[in-house]
Amino acid sequence: MAILSDYQEENQEQSMEIIEKEQENSSTLAPKEEENSSSTPKEEKLKPNKSNGLDMENYSWGQSLQEVTINVPVPPGTKSRFIIVEIKANTLKVGLKNQPLILDGEYFKGVKVDECYWSLEDQKEISILLTKQNKSDWWKSLFKGGEEIDTQKVEPEPSKLSDLDTETRAAVEKMMFDQRQKQMGLPSSEEIKNQDMLKQFMKQNPHMAKNFGSNAKMMMPNSRMMG
Repeated sequence: MAILSDYQEENQEQSMEIIEKEQENSSTLAPKEEENSSSTPKEEKLKPNKSNGLDMENYSWGQSLQEVTINVPVPPGTKSRFIIVEIKANTLKVGLKNQPLILDGEYFKGVKVDECYWSLEDQKEISILLTKQNKSDWWKSLFKGGEEIDTQKVEPEPSKLSDLDTETRAAVEKMMFDQRQKQMGLPSSEEIKNQDMLKQFMKQNPHMAKNFGSNAKMMMPNSRMMG
């Protein structure tokens, strides 16, 4: 019986050790799960830089509704013949020969390849201009899967006359001119146009100009008499 009781005590001790270990394991696992849940919060969109893009470690990018600009620093004194820039409708590759690519990805949206350019500025920076296919959208990121900006915080530049089509630009310029003329008490563009047409007509028809002048003189006394 002593042996049996000793055996039972040993079993009880072993079972207690197992229970304690399980409790320790469960207590150590719980915080890890909490840590994991807290370490992977929902990705927050970033505030755009002054150019409505992002400043990254090896490059920076910005945008307007029409274009995307990218600036990639390179070692001072870099020659253009050592630069690799491959611009396609949906992808971009940028780097230096015999070195890993600096940029290699798929655009957030497509570009017009025929209207994209790159240049080497002061032998220390690659400047790239991409023309968007869709000129009415803000890009959330330069590449798909990249860090995204909050497009609600984008600050568009004021519209420029050069950005407008010919017809709209002409109409806006006419309104601006008329507004200035009105403020200065001068004739509007339409009145100036009519005056020029009248002068041209008089020049082409001098005999009618004389009659017009005499008729005007004849009307003057009448107007005075009526007064």
